[in-house]
Amino acid sequence: MEARGEPRIGVALATRDRRELVLSTVARLRALPERPPIVVADDGSVDGTAAALRARGDAGVEVIALRSSVGAAARTEAVARLRTPYVAFSDDDSWWEPGALARAAALLDRHPRVGLIAAAVLVGPERRLDPTCVAMASGPLAAAAGRNSGPGVPVTGFVACGAVVRRSAFVAVGGFHRRFEVGGEEQLLALDLAAAGWEVRHVPEIVARHCPPGGGAPRPARVAATLRNDLWTIWLRRPPRRLPGATARRLWAAGPWRRTTAAGAIAALRGLRWVARERRVVPAAVERDLRAVERG
Repeated sequence: MEARGEPRIGVALATRDRRELVLSTVARLRALPERPPIVVADDGSVDGTAAALRARGDAGVEVIALRSSVGAAARTEAVARLRTPYVAFSDDDSWWEPGALARAAALLDRHPRVGLIAAAVLVGPERRLDPTCVAMASGPLAAAAGRNSGPGVPVTGFVACGAVVRRSAFVAVGGFHRRFEVGGEEQLLALDLAAAGWEVRHVPEIVARHCPPGGGAPRPARVAATLRNDLWTIWLRRPPRRLPGATARRLWAAGPWRRTTAAGAIAALRGLRWVARERRVVPAAVERDLRAVERG
């Protein structure tokens, strides 16, 4: 972040089979005024992504090639290689606005109980605000914006490609769960940070860009994976009396019963054995926030 001394913030970037896109994104990140160190986790690509990145020989860019795809947990592998106190996440189709990382690091310096900052994510060339960010900014927890004197708005989730974490907090809770792959993997991490006593805050003044190819229309497999992961999160962390209602609400929110809905629900049921082994209910204060979001 500063020309003198050690950098305060790095970037963990996950990619798979998008060689040209990730080359462009890494160039954007290298041009940031903060000059963050970058670790790219190649999530089992077969298109020569890792070789192409290494051939460029960019200073400050480390590439790790995973032998097989681990989905969102590729970000965890990248974080393990960084030594900066703060880490910003990017995907191969997302990057940060100039100055955003410096502002995030300064906020984390000033607020030692904040474990994660969820940025405003602007989507596409038209820079439309991601719907998740709209919900975070105007949700029922916004009334508690001053709670614990933290920045922005308390939230129970985030958009992965627009998040900055305190590295020590992220590592302590285990990062992204390896079974979740990609799709709705964020809330479990947000809940685990909150359960460990960390604040998760949405700060709209910190801005990330996201330009998914084809406009980002959800693919059926991603829709099914997101439903599966949402159900797993409910079953892993909610108290017993809340499980039926929370499960029903999530299935209802999925809309009419389609093939993708059935696939997601069946995949979730197949994981019940390991879910039961790993189940750990969140503290009462975190559950109150979840209930407030549901009522809202």
